[in-house]
Amino acid sequence: MSFSKFEKKQAMNQKVLEENNYDLICVGGGIMSATLTLMLKLIDPKLKIIIFEKLSEVAKESSAAWNNAGTGHSALCELNYTPERPDGSIDISKAIEIFSQFETSKQFWAYLVEQKLIKDPQHFIHSVPHHSWVTGENNINFLKKRFEALTETSMFEEMKFSEDPAILQEWFPLITEGRENEKMAGTRMEIGTEVNFGSLTRQYFKILEEQFDVPVLRNHDVLDVDPDETLEWTIEAQNLDNGKVTYYDAEHVFIGAGGGALPLLQKVEIDEKDGYGGFPVDGQWLVCKNREVIEEHSGKVYSKAGPDAPPMSTPHLDTRYINGKKELLFGPFAGFTTKFLIEGSKMDLPKSINKENIPSMWGVFWHNLPLTKYLMKQVTMDHGDRMEELRVFIKNAKAEDWELKVAGKRVQIIKKDEEQGGVLEFGTDVVHSKDGSVTALLGASPGASVAVSIMLEVINIAFPEKVTSQEWQQKLSKMIPFWNKNIEGNKSQFKKVQANSSKKLELDVLH
Repeated sequence: MSFSKFEKKQAMNQKVLEENNYDLICVGGGIMSATLTLMLKLIDPKLKIIIFEKLSEVAKESSAAWNNAGTGHSALCELNYTPERPDGSIDISKAIEIFSQFETSKQFWAYLVEQKLIKDPQHFIHSVPHHSWVTGENNINFLKKRFEALTETSMFEEMKFSEDPAILQEWFPLITEGRENEKMAGTRMEIGTEVNFGSLTRQYFKILEEQFDVPVLRNHDVLDVDPDETLEWTIEAQNLDNGKVTYYDAEHVFIGAGGGALPLLQKVEIDEKDGYGGFPVDGQWLVCKNREVIEEHSGKVYSKAGPDAPPMSTPHLDTRYINGKKELLFGPFAGFTTKFLIEGSKMDLPKSINKENIPSMWGVFWHNLPLTKYLMKQVTMDHGDRMEELRVFIKNAKAEDWELKVAGKRVQIIKKDEEQGGVLEFGTDVVHSKDGSVTALLGASPGASVAVSIMLEVINIAFPEKVTSQEWQQKLSKMIPFWNKNIEGNKSQFKKVQANSSKKLELDVLH
C-alpha cells in the first residue's frame, strides 16, 4: 500500500490522537530497543514508550542465539581488540574500553536479578573460560606481549599465560591433541561468559509488557519517519496483518532495527545520515553433532584471523548453551548476501546505494580488494574446505561430526572518509540528529554484549538535561554503579561491584 506525498502530508497534519503520542518510539524488537526501553522505564516509569517489530516475534534476527556469537565480549580473548603497533608494542585501549562496557552490562543484569525482574540468570548467562590460542614463534611473541600489557591493569590481572603443553591440554584438550611437537601458547581468563542474548531479550520484553505496560506492536513495519509541524517526529507504520497504516507522534525516535536500521535511517530528514552505507555478510557456523566431542571441550578459544580476513572473522571454537543444551560451534564463515536481514529482500543492498554514499561505497571497494578476494574465497568453500579450517584447531576433526548452520546477517558500516572516500567500520556507531531527537544504531560486533553502554550513550544524546539531574544520576548509579566511573581509578570499589555482579548472576566465584 502506497500513499502520495499529498495524502501523507494531509494525514500527518491531522490532530494526532492522545494515545498515539509518545515520548519515545523504538523501531526494532531486539536487544537494543529492549535495553533502552527497560533502562528508561526503570529511571522514569512515566515515560510513554512504544516499540515496533516487523516480525511476528521479538529477538528473531541478530539477537537470536543461533544468529549471535554468544560470547560475552569483554576483550579477554579477542585478539583483534589488541593490535600491535608499528613499534611492536601492544595497543590495549580498545580492550580496556570493551572490558569496561561489558562489566557495565553485567552490573545492569545483576540489578535486574536483585530487583527480582529476572528470576533465573542461568537462562541467559553461564561461566565459560575465555582463551586465546596461537602457534608459531611470531604469534607466541605477540600473545606474550599482549598478556604482559593487559596484566599491568587491574582489569586483566587474573589472566594466565602458558606455553606448557600440559597446562594447555588442561585448558583445551581437543586443540592440543596431536600437537606434541608444535610450538604454541595460550591465555586463559576464568571470568569469561557465554550469553544467550535471544533469551535475555525475550525476558526484557516480558518485563516491559507485563510490568511496565509498554506496547510492543509485532507485525508492524515502520515505513517512514518524518518531522511534523510541532517539532516532533511522525512515524508511519503499517500493520502487516491487515495492511492498515497508522501514524504515531513522538519527541524522540530510536532506530535499533539491526540490518533494517540503515534503510530506514536513509529516509529520515537529517544531514548526519549522509555518506553511510552498508555491506551485508552472511554468518555461518560449523555445528558439532557428536555429543562426546561437545563434552570434551569447555571454553571459548579465539585465535588470529588470516592476513586478509576482517576482524569480525576471527576464528574461534566455542562452547555455547542454546535452548538448554550445551553446544560446540566453530567459525565464523562468511557468505555473500544482498539482504540486510534474514527476513529481508535481495534488493536491500541495491536500494541502499544513493548519491550521498556512492563515494563511500566505492572507496571501501577500491581500498579493500584483499577483503573482496577473501569473501569470494569464503563463498566458494564447500564442506571439505570448512573442515580444513576447523582442523587448524582440531587436528582429528571428522567431517561427519559437523554440519553447516547459516546464522544471521551482519551489515558492516561504511562511512565517509576524507582520504579514502569511505572506510569499513567494524564496531557500532550511534548516528543522531543535532538535537538528539533521532538516534540510530548501525554496526555489528561487539553489539549485544555492550548494549547497556551503547544505550547509555543514546540516553546522553537524547535526554542530556535529564541525565544531568540529580534524580536520574542517582537512579543510574543504583542500577549501574560504574556507569560514569573509571575502573582503574576506583580499583577496590570496582572489585567489590564485580564480585557482587558475579554472585547475583550465579557465575563462578572470582579467582
